[in-house]
Amino acid sequence: MMNRRKAVVLLSGGMDSATTAYLAKREGYSILALHVNYGQRTEGKEARCARTIAHLLNAEDFLEVDISYLHTIGGSSLTDTTVEMEDYDPAREHLPNTYVPFRNANLLSIATSYAEAREADTIFIGAQSLDYSGYPDCRPVFIEAFQRVIDLGTRDTTTITLRAPFLHMTKTDIVRLGIELGVPYEYSWSCYRNEAPACGRCGSCHFRQEAFRNAGVRDPIDYQES
Repeated sequence: MMNRRKAVVLLSGGMDSATTAYLAKREGYSILALHVNYGQRTEGKEARCARTIAHLLNAEDFLEVDISYLHTIGGSSLTDTTVEMEDYDPAREHLPNTYVPFRNANLLSIATSYAEAREADTIFIGAQSLDYSGYPDCRPVFIEAFQRVIDLGTRDTTTITLRAPFLHMTKTDIVRLGIELGVPYEYSWSCYRNEAPACGRCGSCHFRQEAFRNAGVRDPIDYQES
């Protein structure tokens, strides 16, 4: 057990990150779970879900970090409650206002520090670029560029691989894999708007519900009645 490879897993408490963590566990990694609070509306719920999932995975460590400056900076309905959150609209042509400016770069920077300090050789992030809301920091080119940042910004003796295993998978594919892996989705949270019940109207709720429906599996969390 002492010789197991270690991986930092960005664990938001959401569906994708939970599945990513279970995939890393199946691949034999010892899990260093990293959860980041950044002033999002459902911060408390997400943190509780992340802690539960890390516990169920017997994670080697669970690091919870606060970067509330993203809340102070604003620019997103996810972190600024004075901005009305948009419901999912399939006809929308603009980037949804739930986009948090450059969030993933902030998260991956923390993950890189954590990985290098703890001698982990891999960072897992559940970013996904097919049926998603169009966030620029979820694109394959961004992940590729950040790998270069890691290579340039760490010690010459450090080797850390950034992995985004779901980058080219649909949400439905992720759910199907998660069922195979035994992911306890009842302990995950995707809603951008509420801590309970899920609103069922935001973009994240839409894509989650669609994925479970397409996979022919019941989503175990509760939603507001229409």
